[in-house]
Amino acid sequence: MSTEAAAVEAIPLATDPSGLIRIAGTRVTLDTVVEVYESGSRPEEIAQHYPSLDVADVYAVITYYLRHRDEVNEYLARRRSEAEEIRREAEVGRDREGLRRRLLDRLGGYLPL
Repeated sequence: MSTEAAAVEAIPLATDPSGLIRIAGTRVTLDTVVEVYESGSRPEEIAQHYPSLDVADVYAVITYYLRHRDEVNEYLARRRSEAEEIRREAEVGRDREGLRRRLLDRLGGYLPL
């Protein structure tokens, strides 16, 4: 095979405006593919479990992950950190609402101005 015949194909990844990386043309995230792959699933199994994924794209994404493991792991760590921060903020929001309800209950539903 000559080098002229070899096609250079883009990695099928797309980053949305918020910075989330998905498999191009799907809603499946890079996080998901890497997690499922690292848990022992083969590319064919991943494509079967996520019908919007083409098995060739799964192979391409896994190849990218293996060649750029440090960068991808940094991205995944940032995503986990962001998710944890959102979870903490949500808990604080729930606690505030719970506190407000408890105060209103104690005051008989009346909150003086």
